[in-house]
Amino acid sequence: MATLTALPLPTTDLTALKFRVRALAEDRPAVYRMTDPAGRVLYVGKAKRLKTRLLSYFRAQYPDDKAARILHATNDIAWDYVPSEFAAYLSELRAIRKFRPPFNVHMNRSRNVAFVTLSAGKAPRLGLTAWTERDDIRRYGPIPSPGRAREAIRVLNDLLGLRDCQERMPIVYADQVDLFAEPRRAACIRHELESCTGPCAGFVAEWAYLRQAATAAAFLEGRTVQPIDRIITEMMAASDRGDFDAAMRWRDKFETIEWLFATLNRARTSIDLLTFVYRDPGALGDERAYLIRRGVVKATFPYPSTPIEREAFRAVVAEELGREETPTGPLHSSTLDETLLLLRWFRKHPEALRRTEPLESWTAP
Repeated sequence: MATLTALPLPTTDLTALKFRVRALAEDRPAVYRMTDPAGRVLYVGKAKRLKTRLLSYFRAQYPDDKAARILHATNDIAWDYVPSEFAAYLSELRAIRKFRPPFNVHMNRSRNVAFVTLSAGKAPRLGLTAWTERDDIRRYGPIPSPGRAREAIRVLNDLLGLRDCQERMPIVYADQVDLFAEPRRAACIRHELESCTGPCAGFVAEWAYLRQAATAAAFLEGRTVQPIDRIITEMMAASDRGDFDAAMRWRDKFETIEWLFATLNRARTSIDLLTFVYRDPGALGDERAYLIRRGVVKATFPYPSTPIEREAFRAVVAEELGREETPTGPLHSSTLDETLLLLRWFRKHPEALRRTEPLESWTAP
């Protein structure tokens, strides 16, 4: 005999909720919040046309569609109108960061990019991740080709002798070898292959390992090409002695590591170029000025149209330019999502770049 499984009932009267949306929501840019009976924010979304977007939830099929599952858990919907689609993206991001809703997965981040990471700790290690919210690591990127980046990190680890073992691997440096009662042995074969200095077994001094980790950071930040220089030296030496197979292997390493260096440089340049005043016309003529510096929105104002407004905004820009900025290096976790959002927005809407002005143009006499 077949068993009928009853679907869970929604937490509120969906008919009444739909009626309220139909009666009150307007088709204009907005950010909306779906809350449970206790008032907890379950989901934050953005919409270019709010009414159309919200009504689509009521047409979704439960339980197959995520939209229907969110709606079934929702007790109420609240929204705030914003001037434009760009403002909706930015407001949604900041609301997700504030409320951490359970139905928003990783702040809707793109899964097509990754970041090179350099951990902290006693023996830093290089890695590649799609995302991490840890504040004790340095991130570089974004990288558009994770597979190729993974190979480049392997080459860089081998060149510098950095470990690639689990982060929880016990570390014992050379000045602690008296702790060993038995002959020392590395935890993996990389030390025997001379591609790891062996910080797990006391084969390297702490200062020497940390120096190599610092070289890795300098390479990732574009401050040194030392690993590339070593590859070129080894490749030429192999060629001089007639070992052309070895020379070809070193050439492959060169192409891999040079690609990583160039890719990270392009990423830094792209972020540095996100420095301007962006004039957003608004969906209903509500023009806004966004002061953006290195991929972060520093200030937002109604676009200045009168002499007094322009003078006030000029002072804001001058104050921002007066703040000392360090060269672009590791990406900060607190602003990374916003930087990725701006990179995607201006890549997807190149016409928006025609509505940008250099910061310096606002401070010129």
